[in-house]
Amino acid sequence: MKIAVAGGTGVIGKQVVQKVGDAGHEAVVLSRSAGCDLTNEHSVRQWLVDCQAVIDVSGSSTTSASTSMRYFTQSTANLLIAGREAGVENHVALSIVGAAQIDSGYYAGKAAQERMLRVLPGGYTLLRTTQFHEFVGQNINRLSAGPVQMAPKMRLQPIAGSEVARALVDLATQPAAGVVDDLAGPREEWMPELFAQYLAKHNQSPKVIEIPLPGAMGKAMRDGGILPGPSAKRGIETFSDWLERQ
Repeated sequence: MKIAVAGGTGVIGKQVVQKVGDAGHEAVVLSRSAGCDLTNEHSVRQWLVDCQAVIDVSGSSTTSASTSMRYFTQSTANLLIAGREAGVENHVALSIVGAAQIDSGYYAGKAAQERMLRVLPGGYTLLRTTQFHEFVGQNINRLSAGPVQMAPKMRLQPIAGSEVARALVDLATQPAAGVVDDLAGPREEWMPELFAQYLAKHNQSPKVIEIPLPGAMGKAMRDGGILPGPSAKRGIETFSDWLERQ
C-alpha cells in the first residue's frame, strides 16, 4: 500500500514514515524539502499519484491565528481535492485535543482544518491527540534566556510521538472512520516540572520561571482546556520513561 505522509520530515512525520515502512507499506514524503508545497494544489497533485491513503501531520510554526488558518485551509483543501482525484480513500488528519473549542492562535488553524474535513468531499479520519513528549524540548529551545528558563503554566497529558505515529498508520490502513476517539498520554503533568526534568537529563540547571501565556489559548492551557475527556484512549509511556530512553 502506498501512503503519502504530509509533513513527513517533521518530528512526528519522521516517526510516521518509519512506522509505515515497519508495517510493510511504502511511504511517499510530502514536504517542502522534498519539493512539495502543500499550499500549491498542482504541486500536491503530482505527489499523490497511486496513493491509497494520506496521513497529514504537517504544521506551521506560526502563532498567528490568521496565518495558521490560511495554511491549514489551503493545505487541507489541496490534499483532499488532489487525493480524491488520485483515488485516495482515506485522508487521516492529526489534530489537537481542545483545539476546536479554543479556536485561537495556532489552534485556530487546527480548528479550521477540522471544519474543512467535514465540508469537503472524500473519506477522512480525524485523530485528536494531546501534546507529544517531544513538545517539551521544542519549547525549551524557544523559551530559554541564559541562566533563566521560562516555562509556560500549562496542564497537559503528553504522549509519546511513536505511539501517535503507530495509531495514525493503523488508521490509514483501515476504511475512513470520521472522528475517532481522542488519544492522550497516561497521566496529567505540569509543564514547568517537565522542563525541570528535561533540563536535568541534559545536565542543565537554570532557574525555571513559571509564566502564564496570554490570551484564550494560554487560559485554556492553565485551566485544563487541552486535557482529554473520559472517553479518550490512553497511551502507555510516561514522560519520565520516554526521557529515560532518550
